[in-house]
Amino acid sequence: LPERERAELKRRKLLLEVTLKSYWIRKGSAFSTAVARPETELTPEMIATGSWRQLPFKPYNFSSLGLPPACGHLHPLLKVRSELRQIFLEMG
Repeated sequence: LPERERAELKRRKLLLEVTLKSYWIRKGSAFSTAVARPETELTPEMIATGSWRQLPFKPYNFSSLGLPPACGHLHPLLKVRSELRQIFLEMG
C-alpha cells in the first residue's frame, strides 16, 4: 500500500502492522546426540597414559571462594575475657 493510504487506514484503526521474526536453526560443527561431561580432575593415571590430551576439561574458576576452613574453639580465658567485657559494657 502507498504510505498515504496506509496512514489513513491506521488512523481509522482498520490496519494493524505486525512484525514477524523467524529463526533458522541448523546443526553446528560441535553438534552431538550424546552428552559429554568435561573432566574436572586430572589424575595420575591420565598423566601416565597421556589420555588427558584428548579429554575436554571444565574451565577452572579462579574467582570462586571455596570451602571455609574448619575452625576450632576459643580459648577458655578468651571466653571469660569477652564475657567480662560484655558485662562492663552493659554496666556503662
